[in-house]
Amino acid sequence: MTRLLFRYPPRFVWAAYVLITCFISIALISALAVFTGNPFVFPSLGPTAYLLFFTPLARASSPRHALLGHAIGLACGYLALYATGTLNRGAVLETGVNWPTVIAAASSLSATGALMVLLRVSHPPAGATTLIVSLGLIAKPIHLLMVEAAVFLLVVEAFAINRLAGLPYPWWEDRVAPTPEPH
Repeated sequence: MTRLLFRYPPRFVWAAYVLITCFISIALISALAVFTGNPFVFPSLGPTAYLLFFTPLARASSPRHALLGHAIGLACGYLALYATGTLNRGAVLETGVNWPTVIAAASSLSATGALMVLLRVSHPPAGATTLIVSLGLIAKPIHLLMVEAAVFLLVVEAFAINRLAGLPYPWWEDRVAPTPEPH
């Protein structure tokens, strides 16, 4: 990858890299969803793949941040569904938005953000994951586990692909200096 970046215009090299790697990684996970009949592919997996391949050395792209961010989002989304009594209501796309749904969405996103700050986890796509859950689009506990499994598989793919490309993608934590914490 580094040789290509020095030989060709970097923007086009990265564009081709993102095009190929996102296609391969999401196609593999989508194929798993087809073969198993389970929701291994979901909307916020797309921005996660983009981060893992466009900015593989960024803090938000490290395995720690991707895995923990989505786990926090899943937990907060599910707890918001439970707390507002909308757990068995169905997807908001079919049932419409009501006040408990507003509370579930707002509380899940705010709790996800606050917990990520407290736990020093930075992964913006987790905000989409928590809304997917709190809006009832994915709400069964077994499906929540599959969503986290899909994130794990994507991280494994990113590790393998980025390392094969010669990029020092981390095993767990990012290698850059942490961002300053608010006082």
